[in-house]
Order: sequence, then structure tokens, then C-alpha cells
Amino acid sequence: MTTLRARTSQTSRTDPPTAPPPVRLPLWDRRFTLFFTARTISLFGDAMMPVATALAVGALYGISGVGFVLGTWTGTFVVLVLFGGVFADRFGARRMMVGADLVRVLTQGVLAAAFFVGTPPFWLLMTMAALAGAAVAMFLPGTNGMVPLVAGEPQRANATLKVADALAHLLGPACAGLLIALTSAGTVYAIDAGTFALSALCLALIRLAPATDTQTAAARTGSSLRRDLRQGWQEFRARTWMWAVILIWVVYGVLLFGPLVPLSSALIGDRLGPNAYGLAVSFLGAGTVLGGLLALRLRPARPLAAGTLAMALYTALPLCVAFGTGLPVLLAGHALGGGALAFWSVMWATSVQTHTPPAVLNRVSAYELAGSVSGIALGQILAGPALALASPEHLLLVSAGAGLAGAAALFAVPAIRTLRRAVPPGGGKPAAPGGGEPGGPPGK
Repeated sequence: MTTLRARTSQTSRTDPPTAPPPVRLPLWDRRFTLFFTARTISLFGDAMMPVATALAVGALYGISGVGFVLGTWTGTFVVLVLFGGVFADRFGARRMMVGADLVRVLTQGVLAAAFFVGTPPFWLLMTMAALAGAAVAMFLPGTNGMVPLVAGEPQRANATLKVADALAHLLGPACAGLLIALTSAGTVYAIDAGTFALSALCLALIRLAPATDTQTAAARTGSSLRRDLRQGWQEFRARTWMWAVILIWVVYGVLLFGPLVPLSSALIGDRLGPNAYGLAVSFLGAGTVLGGLLALRLRPARPLAAGTLAMALYTALPLCVAFGTGLPVLLAGHALGGGALAFWSVMWATSVQTHTPPAVLNRVSAYELAGSVSGIALGQILAGPALALASPEHLLLVSAGAGLAGAAALFAVPAIRTLRRAVPPGGGKPAAPGGGEPGGPPGK
């Protein structure tokens, strides 16, 4: 056992080779098609929920009710996501994702029934929000670890998934608003439950390579929850490029991403009307699609350096709102911001997946998720009180300055700037199909 742990520790400290893969592997095999279908369906359901919550819960319990329900969801996620990473590494990402989908079938189904029969009590809304947030905390860490398992080239897979994500967020809110107007909130929640059921089915049909005896023993014996959390933290902390990005991202969340939506929606709505803000959000999604398509074609040798240059362009979004530009410039700024953020997201996700040891990838992903989301949540909370100190326009100028300063800081850290594109574990080949659930096989 000592020899095994020593060998595992030594392996976890060694980054994969940086030579490009010798061949371009096919993307759309059975496993990736099932995974893509599962993610696209569930993302579409997720995209409907903010609109459904704002309209349905807001009509019953007001703005404060919406805030409490969304806050309960986010808070539960932040508290439990680290445990989701541990469980995904212990029991397999696919198992955890299927279980989380089934929990969300239950929560959304209960809410659909409650809306169909009358007015759901507030305690029920809060309880289902907490359960759904816990389910997402169990689901999301595994998504990062699943990509190298189902795709031979993670960058192409991440870019394709990013395009699907953007399309879901373009169509989901519009469908939710239309369904509530024509039918009821119960219909939206019922459809959402159906999307999670289909996602669980697609994930359950994916067949991955069975773990070796050594990997199974390492994953399922001789380890405690506390030790697993500590090992995930040590792996996260051992990579300067990773924790440095997350530190900067926390600042981004507080000063840029968090306050951007409440401030920009108010400014654009007051100046050009609510339809203009909806159009701007649509152009943001269109830009995200273009950024994902660009990431499909470009394969920079230093992915985070290329992503950092893109993030500098994201500053155009808060600037065009702060300066009160006309609608054409406003829409162009949102499209540019969406494309920049999408390109960075693909470069970041691919770097994490290909530079992290398979056995701890889900735990490491949980730490970076917790850091990123906590900063955004804090920024959203502080956006309102900050208006007592400055106007929305001045606050957005601060956001733009933080965006540029963050990009400069990203580029100034040598570990971020010089990180090279890596071949996925296993030489760029996904794991061979099999009947078992992995406990950390090559390629994860």
C-alpha cells in the first residue's frame, strides 16, 4: 500500500507531455454523442429556470421571494460542491451525474405538480431549491472529468459543448417566457423535469472502460472523506497557474461578473427599454456561439495566454453600457464580450482536464468551481449597496478597469502565461468502451 501511494503521489505531480497529438481523432462517436445530448438537454432545462423562477415565484412572493429561492439554490451549491468532487472521484463521475439528474427530476416534478394544483407554499419552494442546489453540486464537478473520458480531443469537445450551452441559453429563456404566457409555470417545471430524465438516460447508456484492480483499490479503500478533500486541495494548490487564475477570478466575480447583470439590466432598461436588454442578452449568446466555434478551429500552443488576450476584449461589454452607447455599439459590445468569455472558457476547461491527474480531476474541479461561484455571488450581493457609493455608470467603469487589470495580472503570472497545450492522458485517445464505472482510469 505504501508503494502504491508513493507511486500515485509521484504520478500526480507529473504534468502530461506537451507534444501535439499525432492524429486528429473523430469526435462524434457513440459516447460523445450521448454525453453531448445529455448536456444539451439539461442545459436547455437549466436555461428556462431563471425566467420561470422570476415570473412564477415573483408573482406569488415578490422580488424578495425570488432572491431567497435563488440564494438558497446558490448557497447550497457552494457549501456542497467540494463534497461533490470527492464523491465523483470515489464512485465515478457518471454515477454521480445520473443520480443528481434523478434528484432534479424529483424536485422539478414536485414543483410542477404544486403549480398545477394551486399556489406552492414558500417552504416547499425553498426546500426544492435546496435539494436542486445540492444535486447540481453533485453533478457539475463530474462534467469536467467526463469530457476526457468521452472525447479524444478535449478542446474540440469543450468548444462544441460551449456552442450548445450558448444556444441553450438563447432559446431556453424565450421558451420559458412563452410557455408561462400561454400555459402556466407548472408546464415549464414539468418540461424541466423531463430534460433531466432524458439526460440521466443518455448518461446511463454511456459505456466506459472498467477500472484496473489497482485503480479500484486506490479509489475505494484506505481513504477518508477528510483525506480526499485534503488531497484535492493539495493538488489544486500545487499548480500555481490554477490557483492564481481562481484568485483573479474571485476578484472578477466580485467586481466584474457579479454586478454586471443587475447594473447593466437597469441602465439599458431605463435608457432603451426592456426589449433592448433582451436583445443585448441575445447578442451575448450569439457571441458565445462564435467564440466556441473559434475555439474549435484554433489550437494555441499556450492556451491560457491566448485566453487572456481574449479576456482583455471582454472589457468592451461593461464599457459600452457605462458610456451609454447607441444600440448598434451596445449589441456589438455584448457579442464581443460573449465571444471573448467563451474562448477563455474553452481554453481553461481544456487546460484543467489535460494537466490534472485523472484520480483527482473531479475534486480539483470542485475547488475551482467553489472559488469562481463564491466571487460572483458576493458581487451580486454587493451590487445594490454599492449604489450608495457611486452611480451605476461609475461602478461599471470600475468593472471595466477590473477586467483590464485582471487580464494584465493573468498575463503577468509566468505559470499562466507559459502553460503549454498538453496531450490528454492516454495519448489523446478516449478510454475504450466497457461495462464498468471508472474509479479513475486513463483519460479521465
